[in-house]
Amino acid sequence: MIIVSTDGSCLRNPGGAIGWAWVNHQGTSGSGGAVSGTNQVAELRAVLEAIVSHPGAEPLFIESDSLYAIKCASEWISGWRLNGWRTSTGGPVKNVELVRHIDQAIASRPGPVRFRWVRGHVGNYFNEQADQLAGTAARQAAAAPDAAPTGSSDLPALAMPDPTTTDPTEPIPVIEPAEPTEPIPAVAPRTKKAAAQTQSAHAQPRKADALTLF
Repeated sequence: MIIVSTDGSCLRNPGGAIGWAWVNHQGTSGSGGAVSGTNQVAELRAVLEAIVSHPGAEPLFIESDSLYAIKCASEWISGWRLNGWRTSTGGPVKNVELVRHIDQAIASRPGPVRFRWVRGHVGNYFNEQADQLAGTAARQAAAAPDAAPTGSSDLPALAMPDPTTTDPTEPIPVIEPAEPTEPIPAVAPRTKKAAAQTQSAHAQPRKADALTLF
């Protein structure tokens, strides 16, 4: 199993320079940045880069201190996809470009992707390493004249789904709790059968510094 820690940084949230980073627990790492964005954008881009940088059939285990990024990449993503990338209330999904790229990256990866929430800034070595790399990348982006404008501007465009070819069944509601604390399921490359289903989880108190998700 490949274990990777991710983190994002925003020098002035929102609107300041952002940085993202991943750290493989075997020693490799990667990072990048953009001139403007939000902390959520940076966290999502870190998850995306971790997945894209680790292709293959070996299971990928991503640790992040962002429950938002983990929820986007696992629990909420199926409902959003079936709703035509709209929320349960009909509004557009926030940061949809990055979310859709994460969806594509997971779907095209032969091996499954799992997530583990860890509490940030409590001495977790790999989380701290990712945090430092993301902060450095954000400062470099702020000073670089040729840095990407936003956290998604350098990604290839994805075609929006054709409403005439989408599943005609009733859209599945998307549950978006204000304080997400339940375990997040593993995300494996989806099949046609799996694309028509969503997973649910049972709430548990968030007291520990880490939540292992299987």
